[in-house]
Amino acid sequence: MSDIRKMLAETVNRLLADIVTTEMLVDAEQGIWPKELWQAVEENGLTMPLVSSDNGGVGCTWLDAMVVMHGAGHYSAPIPLAETILATWLLDQAGIQPPMGPLSIASGSESQALQFHQESDTWHVSGVAKRVPWGGQVEQIVVTGMSEGKLRVGLVKQGNFGVENSQNMAREPRDTLTFDNALVSMTGIANGLPENAVSVYGSLLRSIQIGGALERTLSESVLYANDRTQFGKPIGKFQAVQQNLAQLADEVAAVGAASTAACAAIDLAFSSKEEVDSLFRIAAAKARASEAAGKASSIAHQAHGAFGFTYEHILHFSTRRLWSWRAEYGSGDFWAEMLGRRVVEIGADQLWVHLTATD
Repeated sequence: MSDIRKMLAETVNRLLADIVTTEMLVDAEQGIWPKELWQAVEENGLTMPLVSSDNGGVGCTWLDAMVVMHGAGHYSAPIPLAETILATWLLDQAGIQPPMGPLSIASGSESQALQFHQESDTWHVSGVAKRVPWGGQVEQIVVTGMSEGKLRVGLVKQGNFGVENSQNMAREPRDTLTFDNALVSMTGIANGLPENAVSVYGSLLRSIQIGGALERTLSESVLYANDRTQFGKPIGKFQAVQQNLAQLADEVAAVGAASTAACAAIDLAFSSKEEVDSLFRIAAAKARASEAAGKASSIAHQAHGAFGFTYEHILHFSTRRLWSWRAEYGSGDFWAEMLGRRVVEIGADQLWVHLTATD
């Protein structure tokens, strides 16, 4: 692990462990913005790890930034930290210096992307983006769409678009935004990024966050199994419980390995002139993470019994996010199909070489 990765890991774990309390999570579900938490992560440079130093960021790799996203998932941080990290990276890729404050991303839908158009010296955007994380709460939205065959990235300020509020199962804001010739304050072209960049890289964000939440469910389940006694001994001493917890640990390890491989592939693709199939590894990570989310939640709640279903216990803050995140930026089935199509394209003769490539 690099020095900067260790520093980021220590910082994010120290901050989130201290600040993200059960009371804060409950308040956030009632619509109360956790101002103290956002101020802490922003002051410690956790919102722009992927942004180049020229644009005011830290200039980390995806492997470095992964520890921040993982921490956000582990502690169920009720802020758009992962979304802001992706949004600032997209702006940086388009040559735009990201603003301070929470951000989110909107790209429209797979069938109808947001449309950019220029009027004199200004750019505008139109279209509808559904289930945008914290879309109605953030100060600005990063929007993406195709322009002359390339991915255009822009910023739209709050008040220039309509908001229809909604939530996911974890009671995180997931709003519908309507852009009607909305003024784009800053815009640029992100060369080298695909049209579906938000979906691709957003799915990796969720894979990493799922890995963090899975790790939390494992630690909570092990703790409970060692504390809860039945027939005169901790239930963690029973073989059946041990086998279930071992399976849960397997899911944590598998998702962590898949997400790490995907981040490493992205880093190689951006640091080397060689063509790297990062999409293959991103698809594998999201498909594996979505599958693990269901399995792990079932095991964790089984280990906790009825106690784990109570609102007063912290477990559900992780499992409800697992159930929600597994479907966001493409379900597990969507990415499994994408992965299957890519395997067919690679062909049987080259598949083993592709799988064992040391990216």
